[in-house]
Amino acid sequence: MESLRIWRKFDFWLLLVVLLLITYGIAMIFSATQSTEDLHLLWRTQLIRAGIGIIAMLVLAAIDYRYYREIYHLFYLTAIVLLIVVLVAGELTGGTQRWLAGGAIQPGEIAKLVIIIVLARFFAAHDGEIGQIKFLAQSIVIVALPMILIFLEPDLGTSLIIGFIWLVMALIAGMRLLHVAILGGAVVAASPIIWLAMKDYMRQRIILFLNPTGNPDDYYNVQQALISIGSGGWLGKGFGNGTQSQLRFLRVRHTDFIFSVISEELGMLGAILLILLFILLLWRILHAASVAGDSFGRGICIGVAAVIFVQTTINIGVNLGIMPVTGTPLPFVSYGGSSLLTFLLALGLVESVSMHRKQLDFET
Repeated sequence: MESLRIWRKFDFWLLLVVLLLITYGIAMIFSATQSTEDLHLLWRTQLIRAGIGIIAMLVLAAIDYRYYREIYHLFYLTAIVLLIVVLVAGELTGGTQRWLAGGAIQPGEIAKLVIIIVLARFFAAHDGEIGQIKFLAQSIVIVALPMILIFLEPDLGTSLIIGFIWLVMALIAGMRLLHVAILGGAVVAASPIIWLAMKDYMRQRIILFLNPTGNPDDYYNVQQALISIGSGGWLGKGFGNGTQSQLRFLRVRHTDFIFSVISEELGMLGAILLILLFILLLWRILHAASVAGDSFGRGICIGVAAVIFVQTTINIGVNLGIMPVTGTPLPFVSYGGSSLLTFLLALGLVESVSMHRKQLDFET
């Protein structure tokens, strides 16, 4: 009976919103790839992955999230080992080593979820102490190792996303603004070293963002994305009728630039609807954080909200040409198995916080 009662606290609104986002994504993947013979069945693959991910999400929701507080070190160690393995024996694709098992596992995606759990546990264990520099420094050490390993793949985008997760969770945990300023100054001071450590393509992307006319060939896809968005108008050209996507002017249209496909085919209204769905999703996650019975559960929800917000912002920003190209997928919408599964597992943790929170009322 107890197991049935906790399902009454399951957030069905959150589930509905994420199902709408996934459906949105599958439909647009179908549209973006229907004119390409070797890609036209990717929507089926995404549908299967979504089904598996939803089941995993429900399983994770049923498990009391507080169990992970006791085995956080095991999660962290596993993530670090996978990141090292991918550097040594990962699948080389496009000059980067980010995947294992024939592209089925992307340790960088797993690391995002693990870092949220580990940081939530650390900040909960030092509640009220993060204003002290020694505890803040310890939290930086926690994220520094996976960030460096991911940067070496090389994957600057995911590394920065993990840094953003830390920043948001640290601020909520009580990080002082003085320490934010000091850290910002340290990053600025170290920027020449970071610049030299970047791969050539990373530097080229930043230079291209600052000077788009300097290399028209490299700017091509961003330009096509802007043309797609601008040509859609308010109502769009109609589902499956986007010229930039259907005539293949727009590359990676089912992954990084799927927002441009949406804007061209469904117009500004379609894009606004998508953004509203993300806002609703973040609202439900933050609601779970507000009713969480402990700081660990609240930290998990804040971390999940942070990663969804930053990835959505980066992806849309790249499509609009106001951010450098990073290869960051749009959560729940872009084609990709590791990303979709990771985000659904993250929502499973959020649901677990919502479902198991009342039991904490009787704890001292």
